[in-house]
Amino acid sequence: MRRFFSSWAWLLALFSIAGFIETMFWGQMSGFTPLYLPKLGVAPEQVPTWTGAIAALSGAIGIPFLPLWGALADRYARQPIIVRSFVAHLIAGVLAILARNIWVFVLARAAMSFALGNSGLMMTTLTERAPRERQGLSFAIMNSAAPLGAFVGPLLGGPIVDKWGFPALIGVNTVLMAVVILALSLGYRDSFRGTDRGPLFQMAVDSVRIIGQSSRLRVLFIALFILFAGWMIAFTYVPLAITALYSGDDPGTAIGIVLGAGGLVTLILSPVVGSLADRFGHWRVLIIGAAASVALWPLPALTPNLVLFTIAWAALNGVMSGVFAISFSVLSDSATTEVRGRVMSFAYLPVNVGSMIGPAIGSVATQISVFAVFPVAAVLTALGVGMLAVARRR
Repeated sequence: MRRFFSSWAWLLALFSIAGFIETMFWGQMSGFTPLYLPKLGVAPEQVPTWTGAIAALSGAIGIPFLPLWGALADRYARQPIIVRSFVAHLIAGVLAILARNIWVFVLARAAMSFALGNSGLMMTTLTERAPRERQGLSFAIMNSAAPLGAFVGPLLGGPIVDKWGFPALIGVNTVLMAVVILALSLGYRDSFRGTDRGPLFQMAVDSVRIIGQSSRLRVLFIALFILFAGWMIAFTYVPLAITALYSGDDPGTAIGIVLGAGGLVTLILSPVVGSLADRFGHWRVLIIGAAASVALWPLPALTPNLVLFTIAWAALNGVMSGVFAISFSVLSDSATTEVRGRVMSFAYLPVNVGSMIGPAIGSVATQISVFAVFPVAAVLTALGVGMLAVARRR
């Protein structure tokens, strides 16, 4: 039994469950914010603007701290820095429950951004324990938990929001976060101990310099920024697209079902994509998957009803979740062993920056129509594919 709890399979399971709960919380926050804003005093016609602004702001505040988390992990240990991120979510949940106006709620969403940097450290730890021939599969499983949680969260939370309200749902999440904090603190032994005793600020600056001085990493990050901006612009405004097509009395449940369908497809496709990447090459599968999504992005804007919209959205999320998972394998392989921890602490930076760029562009695109975000996502994804091709050659 002791051998099992120290194995890479147990570590993969622990990290995957933690990531699932974290992004289930994130998905519920994102999915139900448009429904909750009027209860905080936001006028209905201002909901699309506030939805984009909150998503962009909450992603921006924590980004400057990313180099610090990587430097702290390299200097001391990874486990406390990983646990720190779930403490940030716990604080965000408490603030959201207490919010009685839009500004306290914005503060709660902003607190979530201080959780950035945990997944990269988890993947670095997993890389050191998982067999090389299982790395693509293990990354795909762990990182499919993130988009799966983001879509299953609204599915489970929709009926709770409709019956008991949004604060009740966030209350459940705060309890789950406390359990995750305990599990990560006691559930595995972190054998890594940092040896770098240089100035902490200099280590943080060096983390950025490492990426800037590597031709491949520099272009790869730009490619992923653009690629995931397309995904996040759509994800942010999907709840509003669903309510535009839905005419019933339970919009929370409708949002949950549609996003949950995307989670189900993710559960099936992401491990398949990971296995294909192990067999045919990570770069090749990454670029082919991203190119396929370009053709799929306009489809939700062309659907006349909610059923067809759900099918189109589920297919898109299955493909994009596979692309998302494989991007970490490519990023890990593009860094040397000595600096992989600090580079991987930035692993979620592209999707975090995408969460800023996408909604900011979306707040303009939705002035035409909420469905305009889907062709815009196609354009951004196509640009990202082009940059991926450039990065691969470097």
